[in-house]
Amino acid sequence: MTTTVFDDHERSRWAGRATAYDRSFAALCAHPAPSLLDAANVGAGLRVLDAGTGPGTVAMLACARGATVVAVDPEPTMVEMARSRVPSAEEVRLAALPSLPFASGHFDAAVANFVINHVGDPLAAISELRRVVRPAGRIAVTIWPYPPPKAQRLWGEVFDAAGVERRTSMPRVDADKDFPRTLDGLAGVLDAAGLTDVRCETITWAHRTDSEAWWSGPANGISTPGLLMETQPPDMIVRIRSAYDELTSVYRGADGLLALPTAALLASASVP
Repeated sequence: MTTTVFDDHERSRWAGRATAYDRSFAALCAHPAPSLLDAANVGAGLRVLDAGTGPGTVAMLACARGATVVAVDPEPTMVEMARSRVPSAEEVRLAALPSLPFASGHFDAAVANFVINHVGDPLAAISELRRVVRPAGRIAVTIWPYPPPKAQRLWGEVFDAAGVERRTSMPRVDADKDFPRTLDGLAGVLDAAGLTDVRCETITWAHRTDSEAWWSGPANGISTPGLLMETQPPDMIVRIRSAYDELTSVYRGADGLLALPTAALLASASVP
């Protein structure tokens, strides 16, 4: 498998963190899953690949639609969790974009929910999805947009309010492999992969979550805020928590849950 420095960084960041992700940000990522499956025309009798299945949310929904589902993820704890949650899947196994262990044209459709955000060569990843899907099959992917929506931007505001000094040495996607995280930018990657009938839309919603669940993700090393959080001394963690409580209070409803405005980009296309 060809990997970049960014890919290696992502693997290390997610290693062993399935439970922490499941308890924090998994519900956020689950929201677009039905729309993702709709965009790929996933239904009964189709053979579907869920690439980067995580805890198996999308795979479970695809199985419920009567599809024959194969799910893959590069993180062993995610694979273990997905296997236990989606026993009706045909197979759940270790594998990662952009090198999948399947024959060309093996699937009727492929989906990747918030996976392209985590690969070092987005075009190679989309091209690999195209390879394993038969002609006239559908591919659908979601990503987080840039500039980030409020729910994700909130963490930066929390760190600023607490006076956290940012790290500058985090690996990024190489400039020659990156793309604008916009509707046009995402559509352009699918076009460049040779797909047709490219469609791209923005999905917006308010993510409702318990304050402790939203805090627990970065507190347990999840995502970029987690990387920053785990390098802080105890007194700074106290300051971060104080800023977090203050800045999230405006999103707290009468039921005690936060309602955080967020958005995702959903793109789909056909294999010629």
